[in-house]
Amino acid sequence: MYGIGGGGGFNAPSTAPGRRRNQDEDDEEEEEESAEGRVLEAWERAYADDRSWEALQEDESGLLRPLDTKTLVHAQYRRRLLQRSAAAAAVRIQKGLIRYLYIVIDLSRAASETDYRPSRMAVVAKHAEAFIREFFDQNPLSHVGLVTIKDGTSHRLTEMGGSPESQIKALMGKLECSGDSSLQNALELVRGYLDHVPSYGHKEVLILYSALNTCDPGDIMETIEKCKKSKIRCSVIGLAAEIFVCKHLCEETGGSYTVALDEVLQYTFDFTFSNSILLRSNDISFLLAVSFQRIVAGACSPASCHSRICCS
Repeated sequence: MYGIGGGGGFNAPSTAPGRRRNQDEDDEEEEEESAEGRVLEAWERAYADDRSWEALQEDESGLLRPLDTKTLVHAQYRRRLLQRSAAAAAVRIQKGLIRYLYIVIDLSRAASETDYRPSRMAVVAKHAEAFIREFFDQNPLSHVGLVTIKDGTSHRLTEMGGSPESQIKALMGKLECSGDSSLQNALELVRGYLDHVPSYGHKEVLILYSALNTCDPGDIMETIEKCKKSKIRCSVIGLAAEIFVCKHLCEETGGSYTVALDEVLQYTFDFTFSNSILLRSNDISFLLAVSFQRIVAGACSPASCHSRICCS
């Protein structure tokens, strides 16, 4: 009796701690600690990874609104315009009003990369369209032409003109990528056209470059020096990485060089470039005589619609 009872007395206590130990292990697996070391409740763990408050912003009236990236970028752009207007009012500055700009678009095989969605070419085309419209809105007296790079050569897509619709239509019809990129050929081509620009106009080139190299037939450094002597201001937006030759080109000609880290940065730079440029100390200002058509009552002139004489 003692042996049996003793056996039962020793076995019962050994079973209870085992059950408690298993229960403690299950509780430890279910418990999670927060960043402060506090144990999270079940309802807290369901929202631990959802930081929804970071997607909110406070509007002008103090209310919380969902974060809108496009609206935020536009607000930053308007803020920069106000800052520039305030600086212009405080200090007397001069800006170039008549600009002759060639937009050089790299359509080599590098433009078909998909690191930008859906592709670099599609992103460039979208921003080029927005830039052309904004450029003519900010510079109504200026002219724009388009040049493309593909298969190691450069082609003038459109002549210099003041119509944004014709430029955009021509661009959207030629979006095909192939071959290598040649920066020297593009610079030589636009330099030949910009050399005929009147002396009162500002000669500029904006290059949207997708490739990481350039396959040139000659010494591109000589071409850069020619652009510098011709007073052609060259700016580059790189879509891949920083390239020495592009940086050197912008430094020598007084342009701007940046690498687009995302679509927002490229959007911001495009609209910053569309503003009128500041005149440098060595630039010469010209006073141009501008005339407007006058209507004289009772005068007769041929009508353009049917070539008959009409009197006003």
